[in-house]
Amino acid sequence: MTVGRKEALIPKMKKILPFLLFFMIAALLCGCGAEGGEGVFSFLKAEKEVGADIPPADVTEFIYTYENINFNAEYRRYRFYVEDGKYMFFFETRQRENEYGPTTPDDVTSTGTVNADPETWARMLDSLRGGTVTKRSESTETGGAGPWTYLYWKNDKNKYQQFEFRDLSARTAFEALCVSLAEASGS
Repeated sequence: MTVGRKEALIPKMKKILPFLLFFMIAALLCGCGAEGGEGVFSFLKAEKEVGADIPPADVTEFIYTYENINFNAEYRRYRFYVEDGKYMFFFETRQRENEYGPTTPDDVTSTGTVNADPETWARMLDSLRGGTVTKRSESTETGGAGPWTYLYWKNDKNKYQQFEFRDLSARTAFEALCVSLAEASGS
């Protein structure tokens, strides 16, 4: 008994059909999602924009670290975060004047944690707006001063956390905000 061509194709089609259906449905749903929110398949995007893909209300923490180990070594860390429903700001500065680094905890010149009011939190978020977040990557490069910036948000999936400011003016505005908060704290 011989099998016809049509009958021979049926087992092959049964194997291929689920894959075809998946890709067709995925293609249809890629653009779906609430306005301003994430689409069903937005996880396929390589980067996410704060304000467009990441609603500012979803931001839970932002860490900024800068370090210079060359002559007049310095280290700065700024951290905005939410704790028990309150907005908080942490800062630490280390300096080794007329010396090389890296700096250590013995070199701390100012540190502190203060409550950040909603207006301050909004100013911080405004400086992040338009910036992009990509998957975290570990780097073995040496010699860079940073800054290294990480954004934590409700749907970051412990992956999409490496942040880059939209431009130099946004970064400068963020740094100025942090310096003014640290100075106002009196530490």
